[in-house]
Amino acid sequence: MKINKKIIQELSEYLDEFNLTELEYTDKDIKIKVSKSNKQNFNPGVPSVQIENKSANRETILAASDVSGIKITSPIIGTAYHAPEPGAKKFVEVGKKIKKGDTVMIIEAMKTMNHVPSTADGIVKEICVEDGQAVEFGQPIIILK
Repeated sequence: MKINKKIIQELSEYLDEFNLTELEYTDKDIKIKVSKSNKQNFNPGVPSVQIENKSANRETILAASDVSGIKITSPIIGTAYHAPEPGAKKFVEVGKKIKKGDTVMIIEAMKTMNHVPSTADGIVKEICVEDGQAVEFGQPIIILK
């Protein structure tokens, strides 16, 4: 699926121009939803973008400022940890090449340590959460290029 970044940018600008909190655009099988007050938006001031491809039955949530890259999201609500224990080597670093299935982070929920695997091969472009930070379901935690 090819995403037209110009449409997303225009929709984001309309939010400010018309003082809106949410805007939705549909064209054939693609539905784009841009929102400033979405629980998925973890960067205040940066609109979140939800893109739904009805023909592929997929939904993706992105930040409007960065629509490139593969986002690995939190599968649960909990506390994110970059290493298996305090002082240990981190699972991933920016610039590190990883493979699908490699552990990228641990998320603690209800005293259980849940390993989060990479959903794709790639190079770590950005680590979106701090060590020990609370995360929500679906929140981007790692971005790959």
